[in-house]
Amino acid sequence: MDLFEYQGKQLFARHGIPVPSGEVAETPAEARAAAERIGGKVVVKAQVQVGGRGKAGGIKLAENPDEAEARAGEILGMDIKGHTVHRVWIEAASEIVKEYYASVTFDRGEKKPLVMLSAMGGVDIEDVAHNNPDALAKLHVDPLTGFQQHHARWLVYTAKIDEGAQKGVVAILEKLYQAFIELDATLVEINPLIWTKSGDVVALDAKVSLDGNAMFRHPDYTELRESVTDDPQEKMAHDRGVTYVKLDGDVGILGNGAGLVMSTLDVVALAGGRPANFLDAGGGSKADEVVTALEVLLSDPKVKSLLVNIFGGITRCDEVANGLLTALDQTKATLPIVVRLDGTNEEEGRKIIAERAPSNVVVEKTMLSAAERAVELAKGA
Repeated sequence: MDLFEYQGKQLFARHGIPVPSGEVAETPAEARAAAERIGGKVVVKAQVQVGGRGKAGGIKLAENPDEAEARAGEILGMDIKGHTVHRVWIEAASEIVKEYYASVTFDRGEKKPLVMLSAMGGVDIEDVAHNNPDALAKLHVDPLTGFQQHHARWLVYTAKIDEGAQKGVVAILEKLYQAFIELDATLVEINPLIWTKSGDVVALDAKVSLDGNAMFRHPDYTELRESVTDDPQEKMAHDRGVTYVKLDGDVGILGNGAGLVMSTLDVVALAGGRPANFLDAGGGSKADEVVTALEVLLSDPKVKSLLVNIFGGITRCDEVANGLLTALDQTKATLPIVVRLDGTNEEEGRKIIAERAPSNVVVEKTMLSAAERAVELAKGA
């Protein structure tokens, strides 16, 4: 479960990680009131679960409450990579000397938490890792002994953190790891972690992903989950129990099984397209589950074509075909739909679609040809 920046900062503050003072606002008037309470210059930041907010115009400086109200009015309702801005975070402006990067995640290959630190913050960490790998200090932590202060000092030395900021960075790394463990998180990231003119080290951003499987240990996460599903498709998917992730493309993708869906995302990209979403209907999808999945996908106005990629193992392809026809009859969808069926009862499934499906539905035998056709149809829509 990915959180918004303001939620991540609220959790950071509970764990003693310094963050700038701020308030969340859902209207320009609320933004003005928040700026008045905070005082001085503030930054108005769009709250969406996607990177690139600044480049998209979703982060703006305001000199006073009047400007904060105006900037909030400009940002609220914006579309940033397919995500609509429903709320903004009003935050005290910071005087930045240097920007760093810090994170804790879980390395499944090593089966250990991984702590990372870099003196090159404020940019995509993937670019740093690719273009200047020596600038990214990494340390795997034995979960039995935990993260120790000497680990933090080693990371600070290896990452070449400025001397005046070293003590503050060490303290934040210790608290960040503690938060990672106590929150049952899969990722806690600060980018940028800033060193200010006053000598403080502060988390200027917060990216937190919580393990949904650990919700039974955290009853308060229910409230967080309800507040992060503002997107209508994501809320619909959550309510109906299907796995759905919204992306910023125009080719909708439905598959059965996470591995197959992830492969389909790659093949669509290979074919020159941009996936609009990730929807896994489950390895044992039956007709009613396919109906539910299709309703979620077809409710997204950005989807220009739909690729249904099913491998029949537990799932029977004829059941999927019947579910698809039922969903089309219920939704009256007219957008182009490409279907690839492979596995159990594949011939029966293809025959059902060929004989009974409307003209906007076509069948392809291979995943690559299906992806190419879906991309072609999306571009022509």
